Amino acid sequence: MSLSYVATTLADNAPKATGYGAIGYGLAAIGPGIGVGIVVGKAIEGFARQPELAGQIRTNMFLGIAFTEALALIGLVAGFIF
Repeated sequence: MSLSYVATTLADNAPKATGYGAIGYGLAAIGPGIGVGIVVGKAIEGFARQPELAGQIRTNMFLGIAFTEALALIGLVAGFIF
């Protein structure tokens, strides 16, 4: 398989792949968006209930957000691969 064949094939399929990737990422972003909302909402509840633990709650909140956003990045990559 020559390099020019691969480049031509990718160029021919680019509009179609981009459309599917955008739709896939849009669908994949729904779950992490909901997840981040839940994580932040529960952290705010924790701040209100026990203000003295704000530092620990904030650290755990940021870890939860990071792991949840990792799912969105995996969805972005999967949308372009499939």
